[in-house]
Amino acid sequence: MTATEWICRTCGVEQAIAAEPPPACAICTDERQYVLPSGPAWATSVDLVRDGYRLEVTELEPGLWGFRPEPKIGIGQTALLATGTGGNLLFDVPSLVDPTALELLRGLGGVAAIMASHPHMYGSQVAWSHALGGVPVYVAAKDARWVQRADPAIVTWDDPFEPVPGIRASQVGGHFPGQTIAHWTGADGAGVLLAGDACAVRPDGNVTFLRSYPNAIPMSPLGVRRIVAGFDRHPYRRLYDNVAGRLSDDAAAIVRFSAERYLAWISGAHDDLI
Repeated sequence: MTATEWICRTCGVEQAIAAEPPPACAICTDERQYVLPSGPAWATSVDLVRDGYRLEVTELEPGLWGFRPEPKIGIGQTALLATGTGGNLLFDVPSLVDPTALELLRGLGGVAAIMASHPHMYGSQVAWSHALGGVPVYVAAKDARWVQRADPAIVTWDDPFEPVPGIRASQVGGHFPGQTIAHWTGADGAGVLLAGDACAVRPDGNVTFLRSYPNAIPMSPLGVRRIVAGFDRHPYRRLYDNVAGRLSDDAAAIVRFSAERYLAWISGAHDDLI
C-alpha cells in the first residue's frame, strides 16, 4: 500500500505518514477521549472528500469565520479563521483539507499561522500547513508529545506571543497543561477570546469546565482558577468555544460567575441540597 497520512475517525487527528495506520490512536486511548467498541477506524482526506465530506463556512462576525465539517468527522470542531493586522490565524484545525474551503480561505486572505487550543484539536494541522505553502504550526511545548505527525513546520512555544500581528496566544492549562487561548481584538475593538474548550458554552448561557467533555471528568478547583486567571489577562467581551458556542456580550463576567458556581458545587458548598 502507498504511504499516506491517516486520520483517526474518532478524534479527527492526523497520524504519521505510513503504508498502514497505527494499531491505535494515542489520543483516543487517553482518559480524556475514548475508543469505540468497534475499535480504531481510519480515513484519509482523499477518502473523506470522495465520500462527500466538506467544510461548511460561516461568517460568525466581521473578521471571524467558522469552518465546520459536514457530515461530522472526529470531534467535529468548528475551526476559526481570525483576521489579524498582519495575517490570518487558523485556530483549532479541521480534520480534512477540503479543496473548496481551501480556495475560499485563500480568498479571505490566506493563513499566516496555524494553532490548536490543545491536542484534541490538532486535526490535520500539518496537511493544512502543506496545502497553504508551509505556514508555521504553533504547538504548545508542554503538549508537544501528543503530536502524531512530526514536520518541520511545527514550532513549539511557551511564553505568550503573537502568532500573527494583532492576535495574542497564551497558555492557561487545565484540560491539557498547554491548553491555549487566542485573544483577538475584534473588528469593533471589544475583545474576543478563542477559548477552545478551556470552557464550554452551555444552554443556560453560562460556561462549564471539564477535564474530559465526552467522559464528564470534572476539572479541579486549581484548574478552573488558572483558566479564569488566564482569561482575565485579556480584555474581552465575547468568547467562542471549539464548537462555535458563543458568549456574545459580557463574556468575562459570565465566565467568572460560572467559575464561582462550579467551584461552589465541587467544594460541597451546596451539599445541603443533595
